[in-house]
Amino acid sequence: MATKQRGPAPRLTARGAVTKARIVAEATSLVRERGVAGTSLDAVMNASDTSRSQLYHYFADKDALIGEVIKTQLGRVIAAQEPRLTEVTSWSGLQRWCDRLVATTRTTQGIGGCPLGSLVSELADRSDSARLELARSFAEWQSYLSTGFAVMRDNGELIPDADPDELALTMMSALQGGLLMAQTTRSARPLELALNMALGHIAGYRTSPMPE
Repeated sequence: MATKQRGPAPRLTARGAVTKARIVAEATSLVRERGVAGTSLDAVMNASDTSRSQLYHYFADKDALIGEVIKTQLGRVIAAQEPRLTEVTSWSGLQRWCDRLVATTRTTQGIGGCPLGSLVSELADRSDSARLELARSFAEWQSYLSTGFAVMRDNGELIPDADPDELALTMMSALQGGLLMAQTTRSARPLELALNMALGHIAGYRTSPMPE
């Protein structure tokens, strides 16, 4: 799918902003429930009580709408992980974040998977614009970890050679793989093992050994 080229987006009135937000919210719910392929623009219009002309006033095509859905899902992911995510500036903070992820997945039994990760298999090979938006979203999410690891390095908790971006990528890769397997097995155990493996790798960059 190729997104049509448009000029700069027009300024929205307060009413227009509300309408656009409603369209995105309903589209996000439908995509979460049915997937991208199962979500038609007609279904979005019906759910949001908008006309075709209204929808196309705000979005050039389905790709443009899905781009906004991806941004919305990112916002929800970040909000759900606060304040633990911004507390990943120490080893104990990193462990608390991981523990929270496992506890949440234990509660949900992995149902639904990762709101962003679940879109990758549908979109990455079908829409380059969506793939790029997903990549930007993962990069923003990962940046919280990079910042935290940089603080840990600068505070002397990690050795000077530790690369915050590489450590963040390690943790994000473990998280996504663990969430996928948790969704498949309906168990938090795969996520727990994956995060523990990543923690073990990162522990190798600590300036003090892990306690027994």
